[in-house]
Amino acid sequence: MQQVNDQMDSNAGATATHCPYCAFQCGMRISAAGKEIAVTGDAEFPVNKGALCIKGWTAAATLTHPERLTTPLARNESGVLVPVSWDAALDRVAQGFKDAQGAYGKDAAGIFGGGSLTNEKSYLLGKFARVALQTSNIDYNGRFCMSSAAAASIGSLGIDRGLPFPLADIAGAEVVLMTGSNSAETMPPLMQYFEEQRANGGMLIVADPRLTATASRADLHLRLTPGTDSALANGILHILMRDGRLDQDYIDARTEGFDHIKGTIATYWPERVERITGVPQRELERAARLLGEAGAAMVLTGRGTEQQAQGVNNVRSFINLALALGLIGRPNSGYGCLTGQGNGQGGREHGQKADQLPGYRRIDDPAARAHVAAVWGVDEARIPGPGKSAYEMLDSLGLEGGVMALLVMGSNVVVSAPNARHVVDRLRSLDFLAVSDFFRSETAELADVVLPAAQWAEEEGTMTNLEGRVIRRRRVTNPPADVRDDVSVICELAERLGEGRHFRYSGAEEIFHELGRASAGGPADYAGITYAKIDANNGVFWPCPDADHAGTPRMFVDGFPTASGRARFHAVRHGSPAEEPDADYPLYLTTGRNLAQYQSGTQTRRVEELTSMTPLPLAEIHPATASRYQLEEGSGVTLVTRRGAANFNVKVTRGIREDTVFVPFHWGGVQAANRLTNPALDPTSRMPEFKVCAVRIEAALRSNDKGE
Repeated sequence: MQQVNDQMDSNAGATATHCPYCAFQCGMRISAAGKEIAVTGDAEFPVNKGALCIKGWTAAATLTHPERLTTPLARNESGVLVPVSWDAALDRVAQGFKDAQGAYGKDAAGIFGGGSLTNEKSYLLGKFARVALQTSNIDYNGRFCMSSAAAASIGSLGIDRGLPFPLADIAGAEVVLMTGSNSAETMPPLMQYFEEQRANGGMLIVADPRLTATASRADLHLRLTPGTDSALANGILHILMRDGRLDQDYIDARTEGFDHIKGTIATYWPERVERITGVPQRELERAARLLGEAGAAMVLTGRGTEQQAQGVNNVRSFINLALALGLIGRPNSGYGCLTGQGNGQGGREHGQKADQLPGYRRIDDPAARAHVAAVWGVDEARIPGPGKSAYEMLDSLGLEGGVMALLVMGSNVVVSAPNARHVVDRLRSLDFLAVSDFFRSETAELADVVLPAAQWAEEEGTMTNLEGRVIRRRRVTNPPADVRDDVSVICELAERLGEGRHFRYSGAEEIFHELGRASAGGPADYAGITYAKIDANNGVFWPCPDADHAGTPRMFVDGFPTASGRARFHAVRHGSPAEEPDADYPLYLTTGRNLAQYQSGTQTRRVEELTSMTPLPLAEIHPATASRYQLEEGSGVTLVTRRGAANFNVKVTRGIREDTVFVPFHWGGVQAANRLTNPALDPTSRMPEFKVCAVRIEAALRSNDKGE
């Protein structure tokens, strides 16, 4: 659903900035006159070329929304959130951390960040955790999004950058295999590249259990059983190997470990893969033939492939496929992950993850610790080691040895975390909870202190989009009078914790300069990027190690940043999901996004144009399954898993497998999909298994509890 502004010239004086939502980070121009804020697409920005989806066109509606938080809130003796001054709110947050750490130790303090935060805020939040709080417990909701693809890319290619090539390369690919992504709804302006690819004679293969808006545009739709992604990849690679369609010269010159995976791949013959995946042999053969005959091809993965307890292995298997075909590092070819959140890429590069320091450095690497400690002006010994991953931290809240005081910034974990009712219980067991947000989100409603945050058009900073392009977010208008940006909140809290000398900045640009020094020499090297350089070039691709470097639009051209300089194959054996259908829970449940809503819906569920498009979450059910349960279009239904129940309205569609139910995850309360999802974790990435679990249908709509 793309629209291109036809009145760009009349808005030439507007401020150029970027959409607050997905990682495509569409360029937009905004003009503000009082409460009137106009949004148009920026035709000069080369990524979206003026196109915006409906979420982008309506993004400004949240800036002046009547439900917006405009003053700090604190819970009084009666348990009610009431307005307080900033000094009172920040004093209470600082005291909450001091009390918890005084009673239980440094790691009793926790930070939960978000993939929507700018690079400057992501960096500062990581520094705040390690320097001001000296806690190991910081992680972010990106752990729920791209962490499996990141771990797989680092293990196979030596580095993780969502797309290691510019988006424009998609249009030149003869064949694209996309797995687990519904880009036509999640980032609609991306589809212009696939439209151009088709106009050039290219072919699109989509692997997805649903006939999504994206799959409906494909030349070949592989409707696989949920949780069988690695078997599909191995099966396609088996056929390519059998038919002699691999690039042996590339394998010999640029990779290692191929001989170790041959035996595994040999066991994934087409008949077996059809039994595992449900994809007919003829479609497997066709997919392999299209990829094998293409002069330029791409393999792209999304959350459907990655948000599983074997997500890392799933992605490794698709990287194996791309390596065996000799695609990676070549123009219009390669492997890439379609990053989801607005700054999901930058957010995982600069210190929000429990195991990382800025520049994508490992926190347990002595050299990395020494480098960052020198930039921060602290003793390296003060920097804590690795902490708990996102769900593991949430699971530890209020327990002995766990986090007792938590600050949530840029996330709504009550809606976005798996096994959500358990997470609510854990949040309620905390000694202290603070939340920074734009609205009274479901998580904010549980807080002891709520801090009103400045929004995207009210702040300066940088973001890193899905292709690794670092771009500028520019202030268009000032926030409401009693609203502060997260940078000032972090710095003022550090002052109250006695570490203010390390957190004194003149503004976002100075923080970015420090981020550059901290990242220098690391895998994600921003040292040569400046605001001026970004402005002059419509963004700069990292790595960019020095002022004379132009940035790196296409990676892996000359080698891989591994010890040997070669990419690595990994032997992957398909394993069953952590939970499969049985007599009590006979169907698969999978979750995802829809066009009109975004993530936990904290913003988009408050925009009238968006809620009118999708007012309620719909459970997609196949007609045969609906008939079996005597369900009709629009009827209420309760879905039940081993973790809880949630209510939806039925959408009867032939676009879903008979054994599968799909629900979107943008709603809270009794409509929260994540009441149902499985927190089983990938052993490497610690990614929860959002995308597959066992469910049953209870046709009669339950009268639910309080919606907590």
